[in-house]
Amino acid sequence: MDYLQRMFAHMRWADRHVLDSLIAAAGEPPATALVLFSHIVAAEHVWLSRIQGVAQQVSVWPTLSLHDCARIAQENAEGFESLLREGGPDALSRSATYRNSAGAEFTTPVDDILIHVSLHGCYHRGQIAALLRGSGMVPTPTDYIGFVRGVPAASRGDGANGSGTERPSSPGADV
Repeated sequence: MDYLQRMFAHMRWADRHVLDSLIAAAGEPPATALVLFSHIVAAEHVWLSRIQGVAQQVSVWPTLSLHDCARIAQENAEGFESLLREGGPDALSRSATYRNSAGAEFTTPVDDILIHVSLHGCYHRGQIAALLRGSGMVPTPTDYIGFVRGVPAASRGDGANGSGTERPSSPGADV
């Protein structure tokens, strides 16, 4: 699997984990956390629409329910997976011309858009984790290394050795 496919498999996994954390947030997650997650899935949708050359169905900063977030995240994941699986190198090296939310026109290589989409979600998922933690909740980790290992990376509360680094799971293991 190439790096973009891995990044988008991680995005799907991480979006699902954030959604699960928000659902588990004792009835009602912090409002700002839901606003940020709505923005993540909406931005994924907007960028996918731009790549596909179709009209977007949601705004960049919508007000969504958790149910709507789950549905849009699923649609996004399927759309990006299809693009990466069926598009081939030519589809990723081409450029997409679109208007941003302020109305300015840009032309950007699709592979650069895909990198942006992945990193944009990481940024906001970190903000959501901080909001949940600040509200006394324990967010589900969404680190990439946890995704590839199949287990969360250690945190200060579950195995850090006091030096701010993780404790290897076995002698010589990478952190």
